[in-house]
Amino acid sequence: MNVIGLGGWIGGWIALLGLSLQTPGWAVWVCMPYFIYGAYRALTQLRYFGPALWMLRILRTYPWQVTSDVRHGLTERPEVLGRQYGWFELPNPARADHRLPLVFAEHFRTGWWSRRMAPRAKPRLKADIETIWFAGDPRFVGLIAAPTSKGTSPRRLHIVEQKTDVRTGQRFADWGATPADIERGRQAGVLPVHH
Repeated sequence: MNVIGLGGWIGGWIALLGLSLQTPGWAVWVCMPYFIYGAYRALTQLRYFGPALWMLRILRTYPWQVTSDVRHGLTERPEVLGRQYGWFELPNPARADHRLPLVFAEHFRTGWWSRRMAPRAKPRLKADIETIWFAGDPRFVGLIAAPTSKGTSPRRLHIVEQKTDVRTGQRFADWGATPADIERGRQAGVLPVHH
């Protein structure tokens, strides 16, 4: 879809430019808002490619899991380093009683999720994320998605990252990560710094 979107914005911009060159001068002014907005959207569309390729790496490494009643919030977690725009707590694969926070590390395209994670969100909005699709390992990185209305496939995919501060003393080994787990994390595009 990213390629189609990029092609559509660039193609529309070129087609409108060609059309405006064949019409009277006032037509250029009528088309000016699209010339500006189309260029902006084409550049924005380019920004989608990095995360989309990372999502592919995650999906090639980890299978989808469907889970319900996952704790989430928009408040800042003190153990998480850096910016955070919402979090989900998922069980540690090595220790089911231990939950790890994964955060939206970038604000880019989190609006849909934020509206549903807000404490005062309407019940019909919160219902959209009562069940989520997750691919990944909470010790490293994951891909989170909401189910379609029928619940048969994921949509609204977003990368969530493990950003727990290294200075807390937590190590991957403390979370039960084996060298094989760390290697899978690397295959998914994570460069573990504290193993």
